[in-house]
Formats: sequence, C-alpha cells, structure tokens
Amino acid sequence: MFSRKNIQEFFMITLGTAIVAAAVFFFMLPSHVSVGSGAALAMVLSNFIPLSVSTITLLMNIFLLIIGFLLIGPEFGVKTVYCSILMPLIMGLFEIVFPSFQSLTQDPLLDVVCYILVVGVGLAILFSRNASSGGLDIVAKIMNKYLRMDLGKAMSLSGIVVALSSALCYDTKIVVLSILGTYFGGQVVDQFIFGLNIKRRVCVISEKLEEIVAFVLHDLHSGATLNEIIGAYDHTPRREMIAIVDKQEYRLLMDFVKKTDPKAFVTVYSVSEMRYLPKK
Repeated sequence: MFSRKNIQEFFMITLGTAIVAAAVFFFMLPSHVSVGSGAALAMVLSNFIPLSVSTITLLMNIFLLIIGFLLIGPEFGVKTVYCSILMPLIMGLFEIVFPSFQSLTQDPLLDVVCYILVVGVGLAILFSRNASSGGLDIVAKIMNKYLRMDLGKAMSLSGIVVALSSALCYDTKIVVLSILGTYFGGQVVDQFIFGLNIKRRVCVISEKLEEIVAFVLHDLHSGATLNEIIGAYDHTPRREMIAIVDKQEYRLLMDFVKKTDPKAFVTVYSVSEMRYLPKK
C-alpha cells in the first residue's frame, strides 16, 4: 500500500517530467535549437531517421537507462524508468494534439530563453527526488556521482556535443544558440537545485542559550551542537549553539531569538550540502 510520502513523491516526479516534456515540445522543437539533451539529440537524428522525436527519445532513454541503473543504483533506475517512459509518451501526446505546432514567440532566441527557464524548474524537481527525465540527464548524474562535478556543469559538458551536432542540419545561428543555450541552461539548473537544497547554519551566543536550545530541539524538532568558547578580549568562557535549519525554521528561530534575548550574538552561513562521512 502506498504511503502519503510515496504518493507525494510520485506526484512531484510526474509533475517534473511533464514540465520537461512541455519545455521540449513547445519551445525547443519549434526553434530547432538543440539545447544539449537527449530530446535535442533525438531532434537532430529525426532528420536522418524516419521516426518521430518522441520515439527516438524513448529508444535512447532505454539504452541510457540501463547504464544509469548499473552505475547509479536501483532507486535512481526505478524512478527514471517511469520518467523515461512517461516523457516520450507526453511528447507523443503533444504531437497528436498539436500536429502542426509553431513557435509561440516566432523568435529562436526567445524560445531558448523560455526553454531554459521552464526546463530548469522541471529538472530541479526531478533531481531533488533523485530521479531524471532520462537521456543526457543520466550522464550528468553519473558524472556528478563519480567525478564530484556540479550537476549544472555536468549537464553543460555532456550536452555540448549534442549542441554541436546541430551543425549537421541547421545554420550557424542555430548552432551558436544551441551552444549558448546548453551552457546557460546548465547554470540555471544548478542555481535551481542550489536554491532547493539551501539551508542555514546559525550560530548563537546568548545569556539565555538554554531556552533557545530547547526551542530548536522541541519546537523545531531539529538538532543542535554546543561548543565551549572563550572570548579573546576578556577571556570569559561562554557557550555557543550551532544549528542547521531550513528557510522556514530559520525565520521561526530568528523570531524566537529576538523575542527571548534581543542582545544575542548571531552569525548565519549558507549551507548547500551536508554529508555524513563513513567510518573507516
């Protein structure tokens, strides 16, 4: 039986996949700009292979899915099986409903900008759920895991070859837009993912530290660390609390600190990633 958490994750993965498929169909395909992705490569190949873009995308996804399943793990593979099948199906549905769809903007540059923004949202949702829409996203995820490369940079690097392949079919303007779109698209996706994962490291020194620690533990249901520190000026021993909180918890914590001890000394740092190092 599916839990509420599983249903929510299933919904978010479906939503992310639908957003990516819409970005490809409504913005990338009409402009012919091959912004580095599996669907972009499928668009180029469709000029040489008598198959639809959605069909070629499905075939490529199956091939890359096998590689991703072996190198990344079963959880990533199972989720991406669903995404890799769903995305070409949604694109195929768009092809049936809008058989002669033309560009909304009538400008390849504007199409690229819209594609980057829309697809960035979809990919960020998928990567936050440890999933992928398939295609070159799987390659980027593999590079992220084994080369410790940012997902945005990995997508740019793996997609640049696809962008260059547009030279086989389209003019110089389209090739240049494809390369620029691939690079900036990777940067935008990286920023979207960074924004989803951002947390704050809050350090507090206060005369009412016990009350603040209790609030973090029992009201925010978060963890905290206490450090013994010594002031350099008067050598007075004090205690400092360190807590990692998300955006909503940060707002609640700051409100409580201001109300409890307006004279508290607080420093805040942005944290984008946390890891537990395995014991040797």
